[in-house]
Amino acid sequence: MSRATKIVATLGPASSSPEILAQMIRAGVDVVRLNFSHGKAQDHIDRATLVREVARQAGREVAIMADLQGPKIRVGKFDGGKTMLEPGQKFILDAAYNDLGNNDRVGLDYKQLPRDVKPGDTLLINDGLLRLTVDGVHGEEVHTTVVIGGELSNNKGINKAGGGLTAPALTAKDMEDIKTAMSFQCEYLAVSFPKNATDMEMARQLANVAGEPWRHKPHLIAKIERSEAIPMLEAILRASDGIMVARGDLAVEVGNAAVPALQKRMIRMAREMDKVVITATQMMESMIVNPVPTRAEVSDVANAVLDGTDAVMLSAETASGKYPVETITQMAAIALEAEAADDVTIETDFTNKHFGRIDQSIAMGALFTAHHLGCKAIIALTESGSTALWMSRHNIKVPIYGLTSGVLSQRKMTLYRNVRPLLMPAYTDRDTALAKAETLLVELGVLKPGDTYAITCGEPMGYPGGTNMLKVCRVD
Repeated sequence: MSRATKIVATLGPASSSPEILAQMIRAGVDVVRLNFSHGKAQDHIDRATLVREVARQAGREVAIMADLQGPKIRVGKFDGGKTMLEPGQKFILDAAYNDLGNNDRVGLDYKQLPRDVKPGDTLLINDGLLRLTVDGVHGEEVHTTVVIGGELSNNKGINKAGGGLTAPALTAKDMEDIKTAMSFQCEYLAVSFPKNATDMEMARQLANVAGEPWRHKPHLIAKIERSEAIPMLEAILRASDGIMVARGDLAVEVGNAAVPALQKRMIRMAREMDKVVITATQMMESMIVNPVPTRAEVSDVANAVLDGTDAVMLSAETASGKYPVETITQMAAIALEAEAADDVTIETDFTNKHFGRIDQSIAMGALFTAHHLGCKAIIALTESGSTALWMSRHNIKVPIYGLTSGVLSQRKMTLYRNVRPLLMPAYTDRDTALAKAETLLVELGVLKPGDTYAITCGEPMGYPGGTNMLKVCRVD
């Protein structure tokens, strides 16, 4: 596989059969997303078991990302399931109303809304398709005027333009879902609507406690979808293992026009801070019903790849769409074409950079050396995967192979750009480990006699964070 950019695909009704899932994995899925906004705990456990088994049969390891629902900031249900709002009409969002909604008012799942808004605020419903202006707050009632109308159906989401809703990132449901996710040891846990680093630190503590019986600690992904998260981005990144550019809710809060520049900024900052980054939302949206993407979607995916994203993500396209396998195939082809046109800037990447750690310096040295010698591969013997992560933060045409003895590290590395994780037994003798690594890549057809490659490892062997050696070798 020559594709550097990874693909995250959401599992759902369209993709939960073993046959379709196997085709998706063979087509190029690297990480499977389980959306905890839908389904019960046992549903997710069963799907995780299915993913593990199908991946094993396909001869590939894929990571599982459990995506927490976060706070439900939604309207209630309507009599008949929906109503039609007309521009200029008055409409009440009533936190105390428990009956079915009508054309005058509807209840709220989010009972704090009357405390979070004031006259003049703009409320956006159903991803911004409906727009209401707040006229006033009377007790538990938020009185509004419809600015942009349309059909409003059950349980549609509410956003406040500019942000400011006080709902906590982690709900009671999320805390139970973390326990469920740890029971099948997901590699990645995505936290919805974090506002600051504290939200991520709390999620990590809960996940580590829940994972203790299995001695499991997942990597945490912060979904950037609140306007409050933008000024706190650096702190959130430090408290996380990566971020997701969650363009749907983020666009509703900050405005569609602001999102492209924010996307580029977030990808750049994540790479500079040695974190992973996923670009998500509506990337191939038309393929929910069409067998081919629009030209705009092709450009969207390609631009995310050129920006340096680790992964591009599919949601409804693979969860409920008509063409889940075809969507993955198209996305993989777009990524390959974009990567082929990308420039390598190793020298400028290192200008005025200082590396205070030996293992990080070795990783950077491997990149520089492999690029200038035209090596066929870079091999990182790594316990934790950190060396491969550091290498993957820089654009290089040479494929990086992360060789590890731990299945958890192997699966986590499936999300790292340009890294092919492989499982290899642990060896205490350095020369044996180097020889076995070369043999493995020769058997896989990556290397052949006469090829040069760079390899990094640590002495003594087997200690996370101990990479201290770089060697350039030629296959006999």
